[in-house]
Amino acid sequence: MDSTNIELRILQSLEQITAEDWDSCACPETQDGGAPVDPFTTYRFLYALEKSGSVGPGTGWQPQYLTAYQNGQLIACAPLYAKGHSQGEYVFDHNWAQAYENAGGRYYPKLQIAVPFTPATGRRFLVRPGFEGVGHNALVQGAVQLGAENQLSSLHITFCTKEERDMGAEMGLLVRSAQQFHWLNQNYQNFDAFLASLASRKRKNIRKERKTAQSFGGEIHVLRGEQIQPEHWDAFWHFYQDTGARKWGTPYLTRAFFDLVQDTMRHDLALVLAKHGGHYVAGALNFIGRDCLYGRYWGCVEDHPCLHFELCYYQAIDLAIDMGLSRVEAGAQGQHKLARGYLPTETHSLHWIADEGFSDAVARYLEAERAAVEEEIEILTDYGPFRKAQVEEQE
Repeated sequence: MDSTNIELRILQSLEQITAEDWDSCACPETQDGGAPVDPFTTYRFLYALEKSGSVGPGTGWQPQYLTAYQNGQLIACAPLYAKGHSQGEYVFDHNWAQAYENAGGRYYPKLQIAVPFTPATGRRFLVRPGFEGVGHNALVQGAVQLGAENQLSSLHITFCTKEERDMGAEMGLLVRSAQQFHWLNQNYQNFDAFLASLASRKRKNIRKERKTAQSFGGEIHVLRGEQIQPEHWDAFWHFYQDTGARKWGTPYLTRAFFDLVQDTMRHDLALVLAKHGGHYVAGALNFIGRDCLYGRYWGCVEDHPCLHFELCYYQAIDLAIDMGLSRVEAGAQGQHKLARGYLPTETHSLHWIADEGFSDAVARYLEAERAAVEEEIEILTDYGPFRKAQVEEQE
C-alpha cells in the first residue's frame, strides 16, 4: 500500500467528522447489519462521552481525535486524548508520574489513546480495511510526533489488542502487560452445562450463591433495547453515583451519558436490575459486542447477600450463553471472579516516553512486571474452579 500523501488531522470534536466516516474504520463489520465487535470505539459511544460532558473541558480528558487521510479519504483514526491526570485509565502510571516529577520533569499533560473509563480490550488504531499497514504506521508515528512536537512527557495506548501490541513493539514502543478475569464460553447449552465443567466444591458454592441471591425477597429483571425506560436509568443513576463516589470520589460519567446511549445504543445494552419492596435497589449495566458481553457498571442502594455476584457475573454468563457469545469481560481487577468461573487473561498496553533515561528505566521495570504477570496468571489458572481436564481444554 502506498504510504505517500498521508495527511494527519487532529479533531477537537467528533462533530468535525461524520459517523459514517469514523465507523468505516472503527466498525466496518457492521455493514452486514450486525453488532460491532467493539461497541466502545464506535462513533455513537465516543460521541455520547463527549456530548454528555463526561470528557472535554474540566474533566482532564480533552479530545484530540487523530485521523489519517490519503487522497482525501479517511483511512485510519484513533480515540486520542490529552490527559491532565491518570484517572479513569485502569492501567496505572501514578508511580511513573511521581518519579518523573520528583526528578524535576513535568508528566502532565500526556497523551492517551484509549476509550475513557473503559478497561475493555479492543482495537485502538482504527484502520479502514485494505489500509492496515499504512494506516497503523501513520497513527503511531503521528501520535508520537504530536507528543514530541508539543514537548509532552509520554503517550499511552491502553487495552490494545495483542496484534497491536506486537506491531507497536516492532516500532519501538514499550510493552506493558496486566491481567483481567474473563469467562469463556465452551459452547455451553445452559448454565448447568457450565457448572458441570467445574470442580464439585466450586459447583456447589455457585449454586448456593445463586440460591441466596435469588431469595433476597425481590425480583431480578433483565432489560434490553426498548424495554429500558427512563425510570430504569433514573434508578441506575443512583446506583452508579454511589459506586462512583466510593471508588473515585466523583462519578466519571454524567447523567446525560445514559440518556444518550439509550437513544443511540439501546440494542447494544443489557441492564440487569433487582427490585425489592417496590423499588429498584441494585443494577448492573452490560454492553453487547458481536462476540463478547462487557460488564461495565454496578451499584446498589441496599445490601443483599450474593446479589452482586448474581447481577454482575452469573446473569452475565446466562446472557452470554443465551446470545451465543464467546466470552464475558467483567471489567478490571477482582480475584474474587476466579472462583466464579472467570479465568485470568493477559491484557496489553503500549507506551512512548520522551526522556530517554526515564524510558530506559521504565523499560526495565516493565520487563520485570511482565514476568510477574505471566507467573501470576499461571498460578491463578491452576487455582481456578474448573476440573483439571477442563482447564487444559480451555488453554
